[in-house]
Amino acid sequence: MDDSFYHEAQRGLQDSFGSRPLADRLDQRTRHDLFTGEDAAFIAAQSFFFLATADGQGRPDGSFKGGPPGFARVVAPDRLVFPDYDGNGMFRSLGNIRANPHVGLLFVAMGARPWRIRVNGVARVFEDHPDLAATPGAQLIVEVTPTDVFPNCGRYIPTAETLSPSPHAPEAGRPPLEPEWKAHPLFRDVLPERRR
Repeated sequence: MDDSFYHEAQRGLQDSFGSRPLADRLDQRTRHDLFTGEDAAFIAAQSFFFLATADGQGRPDGSFKGGPPGFARVVAPDRLVFPDYDGNGMFRSLGNIRANPHVGLLFVAMGARPWRIRVNGVARVFEDHPDLAATPGAQLIVEVTPTDVFPNCGRYIPTAETLSPSPHAPEAGRPPLEPEWKAHPLFRDVLPERRR
């Protein structure tokens, strides 16, 4: 792997703290640009992840993405897919992807063995993806081609023995449960009809 994983400002901090050799070793031994079977299994077991995007001017935005375990999944060594479910209609993340396809995903496990995987890559938003009809609740599908996949240790991740699934997570054969805020008079008259 080349040195482009770290830029000059990161290198400056590594040098100030004496961590350049450690950073290089982590890059050489843990970073990869294709998903492994272990990566795929870890990602499929998660019911949420955090998505970082930026607009065309580089202004960042962070978003929580959740669903049933396996809603985000690795479908090939060079491709991860996840559905976009009905939300607040702002489309900040997906709009950013259309303006600037570079993304960062952070998958976190908070169970008995806390762990996380970071995925940096290039994303595309699909309105007519083959997985759309087979994914309950999906209105769009996002595909991510990884450029960097690397684990982070579980240090500082809080542990939670059980996480209850959200009652809003889409399920086949069940009508979607609307969040309470959509019934508020401030928003009720401007809610769009669902596309699916």
